[in-house]
Amino acid sequence: MHYPKSRARHYYHHNNLFLCETPKPDLPEPESPRSDKTEAPAIRRVTLGDLPAIMSIERASFSNPWSLTCFRSELQDNDVAHYFCLVYNNEVVGYMGYWVVFDEAHITNVAVSPWCRGQGMGAYLMSGVMLYCIKTGIKRMTLEVRASNEIAQRMYGKLGFAAVGVRPRYYSDNREDAVVMWATL
Repeated sequence: MHYPKSRARHYYHHNNLFLCETPKPDLPEPESPRSDKTEAPAIRRVTLGDLPAIMSIERASFSNPWSLTCFRSELQDNDVAHYFCLVYNNEVVGYMGYWVVFDEAHITNVAVSPWCRGQGMGAYLMSGVMLYCIKTGIKRMTLEVRASNEIAQRMYGKLGFAAVGVRPRYYSDNREDAVVMWATL
């Protein structure tokens, strides 16, 4: 079976025999992250109006960021794509996307604003989306992460992901290896 490459730079044409859409019930609320601010963060579906904030986070987070066109295509044209954002104090501070392949979620991207890192925001966002996936019948979730990104790997490990392999020279900007991780939900 062909699995789509995470952080793909182009629109992926889907074969309906291999990909499916899942229902979209309300999101559950995971445990709130640490913070000095009083408003609890909220997870909701990404809208086109969120793209300026998402693009800002994307550019601050990745050396080879997706384009606005890629995100717009994911939201408007990709029936198997699901994108969520983390809103804190009325500001989009993180986002996460995945593609549904049978009963699996293939994470395409996840990022949190630099000023929110180290506060549990990434884990909060991911755990909320993982709970949503469970409610919609997703059984497993996968992602690729840079071999050098040990902080993210530790967070994913705490969320139940295990490293199962390496994709050599996966990242096009510096040919760094990607660690492939899977979680059973």
